[in-house]
Amino acid sequence: MFFSFSSKMIIKEIQAKSIISPSKIPTIDYVINPYVGCTHACSYCYASYMKKFSGHEEEWGRFVDVKINAPDLVPTKSDKYKNKLISFSSVTDPYMPIEKKYEVTRKTLEKLIPLEPRLNILTKSKLVLRDADLFLQFKDCQVGISITTTSEIARKQIESGASSFEEKIKVLEELSSLGIKTYVFVAPIFPYLTDWKTIIKKTKHAVNFYMFDGLNIRGMIWPGVKDWLKKERPHLLLKYEKIYFSKTDYWKKLRPEIEKICRAEGVEGRVLFRE
Repeated sequence: MFFSFSSKMIIKEIQAKSIISPSKIPTIDYVINPYVGCTHACSYCYASYMKKFSGHEEEWGRFVDVKINAPDLVPTKSDKYKNKLISFSSVTDPYMPIEKKYEVTRKTLEKLIPLEPRLNILTKSKLVLRDADLFLQFKDCQVGISITTTSEIARKQIESGASSFEEKIKVLEELSSLGIKTYVFVAPIFPYLTDWKTIIKKTKHAVNFYMFDGLNIRGMIWPGVKDWLKKERPHLLLKYEKIYFSKTDYWKKLRPEIEKICRAEGVEGRVLFRE
């Protein structure tokens, strides 16, 4: 793993002041984060910067604050959110295992239905299937599954709490069979490791579109990535250093390759990473 984790998980119930926040993400109007922190323990997670705002000293992936009053913060009547795109979530996973107990995401979704927003879900968890009945009550809903790797070995090393690739395929198939719009967020792409071609081939029968984004190594992410590469993929360390610190054309070449394969496979693909 990128970081050494203790076995202790810190769970705390908190009272949030608000739950629907304006979004800084293009195309998304509002975001809802039912939790602070995440138990998936994705060691590459950009959201780890949230530690400095939450006051936690624990390692990222070892604490979760449950916004226990989140459903009560959704207005009972309002035209403000009608036809606006609300996304779950931007700095947590709304369907991490603890959601099975607390149901904060589910109860918040129930309160949102009468407000008639458009809905976007993004998760790494098979638990999302539980709420398919609610997704069907939104006039416009899309559910995204984030996939980083097809390898179980790599998954256990870099995102130990996420569902497996095969489990994610089954989730997409089930949601698609119900008529729910689905997409795959192929991210982060680990250069020379993320088999995005296989991801497309094995999921395209149950997916409406794809989005692709690269590995972000800003902040404290790179030291962990570097340590992991040294231990598990030493032959790639020099290549990563060149990609991220010598300004190679790796991402510039990857974009047209992804676009070409998407056309060949007959799928819609949106490349988000910068060159």
